[in-house]
Amino acid sequence: MQGRSRGRLRVYLGAAPGVGKTFAMLSEACRATERGKDVVVGFVETHGRALTARLLEGLEVLPRQTLSYRGATFTELDPDAVIERAPTVALIDELAHTNVPGSRNAKRWQDIEEILDAGIDVVSTLNIQHLESLNDVVEQITGVPQRETVPDEVVRRADRIELVDMSPEALRRRMAHGNVYPPESVDAALANYFRVGNLTALRELALLWVADKVDEELDHYRAEHGIAGTWETRERVVVALTGGQEGDTLIRRAARIAARSKGADLMAVHVTRADGLSLGGEPANLVRQRALVEDLGGTYHQVVGDDVPRALIEFARGVNATQLVLGASRRGRFAQLLARGVGVTATAMSGSIDVHMVTHEAIRKGRERPRSRAALTRTRRLTGWGLVLLGMPLLTAVLQPLHLRLPSEILLFLLLVVGVALTGGMWPALAAAVLGFALLNWFFTPPLYTLTISRPENVLALVIFVLVAAMVSAVVDLAARRSREAARARADAEVLSTLAGHVLRGEAALPSLLARLRETFGLTTVTLLERADANSLGERTDESFPDVWRIVSTSGGTPCTSPGRADIDVVIDDTLVLAADGRVLDASDERVLEAFAAQAAVALRQQRLREEADRAKPLAEADRMRTALLAAVSHDLRSPLASAMAAVESLRGTDVAWSDEDRAELLATADESLIKLNRLVSNLLDMSRLQAGALGVALEPVAIEDVLPRAIDDLGPTYDRIKADISPDVPEIMADPTLLERVLVNLMANAVRYSPDDERVLVAASWHGKNVEIRIIDRGPGIPPEAHERVFMPFQRLGDRDSHAGVGLGLALSRGLTEAMGGTLVPEDTPGGGLTMTISLRRAA
Repeated sequence: MQGRSRGRLRVYLGAAPGVGKTFAMLSEACRATERGKDVVVGFVETHGRALTARLLEGLEVLPRQTLSYRGATFTELDPDAVIERAPTVALIDELAHTNVPGSRNAKRWQDIEEILDAGIDVVSTLNIQHLESLNDVVEQITGVPQRETVPDEVVRRADRIELVDMSPEALRRRMAHGNVYPPESVDAALANYFRVGNLTALRELALLWVADKVDEELDHYRAEHGIAGTWETRERVVVALTGGQEGDTLIRRAARIAARSKGADLMAVHVTRADGLSLGGEPANLVRQRALVEDLGGTYHQVVGDDVPRALIEFARGVNATQLVLGASRRGRFAQLLARGVGVTATAMSGSIDVHMVTHEAIRKGRERPRSRAALTRTRRLTGWGLVLLGMPLLTAVLQPLHLRLPSEILLFLLLVVGVALTGGMWPALAAAVLGFALLNWFFTPPLYTLTISRPENVLALVIFVLVAAMVSAVVDLAARRSREAARARADAEVLSTLAGHVLRGEAALPSLLARLRETFGLTTVTLLERADANSLGERTDESFPDVWRIVSTSGGTPCTSPGRADIDVVIDDTLVLAADGRVLDASDERVLEAFAAQAAVALRQQRLREEADRAKPLAEADRMRTALLAAVSHDLRSPLASAMAAVESLRGTDVAWSDEDRAELLATADESLIKLNRLVSNLLDMSRLQAGALGVALEPVAIEDVLPRAIDDLGPTYDRIKADISPDVPEIMADPTLLERVLVNLMANAVRYSPDDERVLVAASWHGKNVEIRIIDRGPGIPPEAHERVFMPFQRLGDRDSHAGVGLGLALSRGLTEAMGGTLVPEDTPGGGLTMTISLRRAA
C-alpha cells in the first residue's frame, strides 16, 4: 500500500438535490464495471428513489459501520473497510456529510482524504450549497441555512469536477412526478426551497463556480507547460489609454472589434509609473474614458510599470487577450527616428496577440505636456544666487592667505558649489561652477593673476571641477523636481481618495463633489454651469446674443453666473463648465480640478436619468389606469349589469308564468350578478384610490389563520372549493387585515374560476428569513411564462381574446394592495399544470 501513489478524486457537482448526481455516478460506475474496472460502493444513499436503487444491484456494496448516539443507531462510511478491500475506485456519496459523533473523523471528506492517501480513486457527489464560500449566499437566496459544508479547497483539489445540470422547470417536474421526494413532501418542497427563483440562482452559482475552476485549470496547465502565448478560448480585446483626447476614439474602435464576436470581453488599461507619477495622461480624460468603457460594457484597469510596452504586453498576456488596440504615435517624425515608440515596440513583443494601430486626430502633434513649474521655491533660488555672489568671493578671501595646494582648494570650491546646488538648484550651481573656475584660475593656479595655466594637470583638474559641479547640479535639481512631483502626486491622490470616498459613503454625488472641491482647495464658491438651450431664448437667437448660463449646482458663497466672471473655469464639454472663485490655482491643482469636473458631469447625468425615470413612472401608471377604467366601463361593468337587468325584466314580464323554482333561479342570477358588479365597483374605487395615493393602509401584526376564514366566507357558494393548509407555527405578518382579505378573495376567486370542477384550490403558507409567503395554488390551464407580468395589467382578458387567456382587474388590484402593504405578489407555474400566486409579506417583530 505504501508504494501506491495518491488516488484521484472525481466530484459530481449539482445545483440542488434531485438533479441526478448519484444517478450519474452510479451509471458511470456500471459502465466502468462492464469494462472490467474494480469498482465498489463505499456509501451511497438512494433516498428511496427506485431508479437509483436499481443501479446498485450490479455493484459490490461494502458493509457500513454501525454507531450508537443518544439511544439511536446510525450507519456511516467505514473507511477502514474500503482501504482493506483496496478497490480501484470507491463510490462515496455526499462529500459534505457530517459524521455521527464518535466517528474517527468529523466530516466525510476527511474519511475520503484517508482513502485517497491509500491510493484508491474516489468518486463523490456534492451540491453547490454545501461549499463553504457560498454558504451565506445560499442562505440569503433560499432562506435555509446549510449546516453541512466542505472547504472549497478540498473540492478545488479534485482531479475532475463534472457539473450535473438540469433546468429549474425540469427539476420541478421531476419532483411533481414523485421522482425526488415522497408525495407528501412534494408540495412543501416546491413551495419553499425548490422555487424557480431559488433553483435559477443556485444553478447560476454552480455554473460560475465551475467556470472559475475551468479557468484555474487552464491557467495551471499553461503555467505548468510554460505556454506564454495566447489561447483564443474567448475573444478579449484590450485597449491602451494614455489619458489623451484620442482615447475616446480608441475605446469606440475597440468596442466595435469586440462586438463582432459574441461574448467577447472589452478591457481598457492605463499604465502609470512605478514611482506614482503620471506618464503624461490627463486625469479628466481618464475619468471620462473610464465612464465610456463601462457604458460600453467593458472594464477599466490600471497597471504600474516604467516600461510601457512591456507592461501592456504583460497585462494582455495575463488576461489571455487576443487583440490589442493602440493609438498611432503622437510624436513627430524626428522623435520617431530617435526611438521606436510604444506602438512599434509593443507590436514587436506581441507574439500571437493581434495589434491594431488606430489613427486619430492627435497624430504627430506631440504629447500634451503639463505646464512646467520650478522645482524649488523662489526663496531657495534667491538664497542660491546669494551664495554664488557672496560665498565665492568670501571663500577666495579666506583661502588666499592659507596657501593650500590646488587640489584642496578645488575640493573646497566644489563643496561650495554642491551647497549652492542643494540650496538654489541647477542654474545658480552652474553659475557658481563657472565663477569658481574663473576664481581658481586667477587666484590659485600658477601663474597667478592671469588666465594662463602653465601646467596641463591643472587644466584637467579645473575642467573636471566644472564638469563635476555641473553634473551634481543637474542631479540635485532633478531630485528636487522628482521629490516635488512625488509630493504633488501623493497630495493629489489623497484628495481624489477623500473625494471619491465621500461620495461612496452615500452623500448626494454632485453637491458632495462641489463641497469637497471647495474645502480642499480653499475656494469661496464652486459652481457647475450649464449653457441654456437656444430655444429658451425666444426670438433672440442671433449670434450677437451672449451665452446664457444656468446654475446646475453650487457650493459656498455667491455663485458664479458665467465662466468669464470666475477666477477659474474648467470646460467639461460644449454645454457644461465648472467655475470657481477664491484664488487662482497652479497647473497641477487644475489637473485635479479637471478630473473632478468630469466626475461632476457624470454625477449630473446620473441624477437626471433618475429624475426622468421618476417622472415617467407616474405618467405610465396614470395612462395604464385610464386605459383600465375605460376597459372596465366598456365590458366588465356591462356584463354583470346586463345579466341582472335580464333577470329582473324576466321576472317583471307577464307573458310567462314562472314557477317558484324558475323565479328563485332568476333571483339568484340577479343576486350573483349584482354581487359581482359590487365587487367590480369596489375594486375600481380601490384601484383609483391606490393610484392617487389616497388609500389608507394600517399595518399591524396579523395571523393568517384569522384572516383566511373570512376571505373564504366572502367567496360565497364556491367556498368548498378551497383547501387551507396553514401550519400553526407560521408567524404573524405585518399587514392591513381588510386589504389582505381583499387580496386573498380576489386571488382565490380567480383560482376557482379557472380550476377544473373536480380540483380544489390549495392555500398554503411558509416563512423564510424575514418574510412569510402565502401561496394560492390551482390546477387550471396556467399562464405562459412570457405573460406572467402582463396579467397584472388591468383587464388583460378583454377584447377579442378568450376570457380564459388572461385575468381581469382582480390581479392588478391584488398586486397594488400587496405592494401598498410592503409586500410582493408574483406568479409561478404549478408543477403538473396550473398557476401558483405567491404573496410575500414581512414577518411581524
